[in-house]
Amino acid sequence: MRKGLEVGEAQAIVLEATPVLGPETVVAPAALGRVLAEGVVSDRTLPPADCSAMDGFAVRASELAQASPARPVSLPVVFEVPAGGRAPRPLAPGEAARIFTGGPLPPGADTVVRQEDTEPAGGRVAIRVAPGLGDHVRPAGEDVREGDKILAAGIRLHAAHLGMLAALGRSVVAVRQRPRVAILSGGDELVEPDRSVAGGRIVASNSYSLAAQCREAGAEPVYLGIARDRPDEIERGLRAGLRCDVLLSSAGVSVGDHDHVRPVLEKLGCRLAFWGVRMKPGYPLAFGRLDAEGLPLVFGLPGNPVSAMVTFEQFVRPALLKMAGRVRVFRPVVEARLAEALQKPAGRLHFVRVELARRGAEILATPTGNQSSGVLRSMTEGTGLLVFAAEATRLEAGAVAKVQVLDDEFFAGAEPGI
Repeated sequence: MRKGLEVGEAQAIVLEATPVLGPETVVAPAALGRVLAEGVVSDRTLPPADCSAMDGFAVRASELAQASPARPVSLPVVFEVPAGGRAPRPLAPGEAARIFTGGPLPPGADTVVRQEDTEPAGGRVAIRVAPGLGDHVRPAGEDVREGDKILAAGIRLHAAHLGMLAALGRSVVAVRQRPRVAILSGGDELVEPDRSVAGGRIVASNSYSLAAQCREAGAEPVYLGIARDRPDEIERGLRAGLRCDVLLSSAGVSVGDHDHVRPVLEKLGCRLAFWGVRMKPGYPLAFGRLDAEGLPLVFGLPGNPVSAMVTFEQFVRPALLKMAGRVRVFRPVVEARLAEALQKPAGRLHFVRVELARRGAEILATPTGNQSSGVLRSMTEGTGLLVFAAEATRLEAGAVAKVQVLDDEFFAGAEPGI
């Protein structure tokens, strides 16, 4: 087991050990946000025939070359074609057919004139424009042709993809499995949120933060409860999560007298790849696997609430996204100008909680105040994690630094931008 790794080294070890989960079949509407596990090839043509893009009249364009508002051309309306219907016969020369949006063009017609450019009356229609050939006609296969490769395996499914699957008649689809994450909190001092905190008790908030982070990453959290600081309770809790893809414990991975998670994991056969990452918050992080070649992955996270959330962001979240088939597994990074000076000792990379704001063309990063690993409020107020390099000791106000963006709302706009 390696100790005291750099952040980048530890991330590389975690991702190298993380497999992509196999496929499962789900109903297409439930596949939103999932990663497609199969390529989708069309077995149909869309639209299946030339059809009208407007409500209007199907005609031959050559017969209306001289039409104008001053000299409209009058044609008999011999039938109508609704969307989903079909013409009863071909359109003969000198005739028009009433047609509605999506209706198939009758044989013999090559153009649609919008109803706004006509004046129907007494079974005839006066056409006041000279249309171009093919006006307001959607040709067969304009969207999709039979045999086209429509969706590639590996894409994340969005709203338009689900609409396309429906258009192709796909009611089910194969996607990558959603990771299941077992979450265990440990500590004699911990209680659930609805219990008394008298006598120095502390609410086990980490379980709720971590479960929410799992859901944000598209994973399914499985809460295992609170284990007291006894090896047998911790072992019982950890065993309950062995059927999940990831086993996540909070606290108990350090080197104190009551930190039993590491020895219990070793007893269960877990091979720890590393313990300790040179970062703040979050140094006492352990990672390994119960099965040397497979799952579950095991993360022993620190007990302080900010440390648990930050280590999840840097290590657990990328692993969950990779399991689910995602390729881009890290948070977006922006360059931001620091609103005030920062300093720290050399030796560890610091993740500084900052609030991001736009100032003209620039992004301004303002530290959220107290950066203690026990101040959860610094995460509620922070929209990003500023990366303060390990060997750097000071960043001046006005310096430009990289920031991982945690809140997607930062990229949302208050104005339409058009």
